[in-house]
Amino acid sequence: MVIADSFASWADIGFSSGSQLEFYDAWVTSLSYTFQLYFDFSGYCDMAMEATLLFNIRLPINFNSPYKSLDIQEFWRRWHITLGRFLRDYIYIPLGGSRKGGNSTYFNLFITFLIGGLWHGASWMFVLWGALHGGALVVHRTWKRYGGNLNSYLAWTITFFFVSFTWIFFRAENIDIALNVINGMFDISSMLSDRSSVPASQLSWLGTNVDILSKFIPFGLAANLSAVLLIMLSFIIIAQKNSVELIGDKLTNTKLLLCGVMFSLSVYMIVTSTSSVFLYFNF
Repeated sequence: MVIADSFASWADIGFSSGSQLEFYDAWVTSLSYTFQLYFDFSGYCDMAMEATLLFNIRLPINFNSPYKSLDIQEFWRRWHITLGRFLRDYIYIPLGGSRKGGNSTYFNLFITFLIGGLWHGASWMFVLWGALHGGALVVHRTWKRYGGNLNSYLAWTITFFFVSFTWIFFRAENIDIALNVINGMFDISSMLSDRSSVPASQLSWLGTNVDILSKFIPFGLAANLSAVLLIMLSFIIIAQKNSVELIGDKLTNTKLLLCGVMFSLSVYMIVTSTSSVFLYFNF
């Protein structure tokens, strides 16, 4: 909640109507939503699974470090696993699945994810998001069919940034807002700009240090420094073992102490701040 809600404030600013985004602002907007969604959903799945164990109910694993995926097919085996299973069993297989092979398989994949987009809500933005993922799965199947292979680092980079790019359409209320964020991400000319769309209220923690920092790094980067640092930390976090994998590890006194400190800090931050609405509430 602490990490996700911190990202939520930056994502909300960037995805608001009429926001003028420079290069760094746009990238912070996009990646903030990418990680807001990740930590909200990851935390929710952990809480749901552990809460139901109190009643001796074992829910299936629904979230398994999806941002470690090396291709889009693996991503959907790790992200919202129960939804992927539902789409497979009740849409993809009844349509014919991969039984006929070739173009029929590609068509079934694309239609399945088009409907998967609509599952999230009656919006053309969700349809577009589903179409992008369906198209990516078709491209991946074709690539593998002809023996394509990539270096694991390059494969991860392409997968992560494709998923992050498609989240823009998932989050944006309309196509104009989505294109505004995308245009800012590719606005190379603004990289060295001496201004930023980040509101003054977001810079208060830095005070006059923004001007000092901007002498060494671009102003846009200095203005977004807190978000950039949290994004860098998030990349480190997603590379670690997830909660399911940690269950088998030995719980030492040091780990217990660290958990206690982090829990206390989290409770303090939640109590003293305004929490955002849980992201998946609408679904």
